[in-house]
Amino acid sequence: MLQRLISLLKDDEGQGLAEYALILVLIAVVVIGALTILGGNIQEVFNSIATSLSGSGS
Repeated sequence: MLQRLISLLKDDEGQGLAEYALILVLIAVVVIGALTILGGNIQEVFNSIATSLSGSGS
């Protein structure tokens, strides 16, 4: 029983998955932060494009 417990403690197969999950979380935080900071500017650009397209279509 003790050998089984020691082997479970030494098992690191899930370590890679945890690292990938942390990387994905960090990327998500950076993307959300960038969108929060630049959100107003991006909205202005899309509104400008939409106005230009609707004006040229009529």
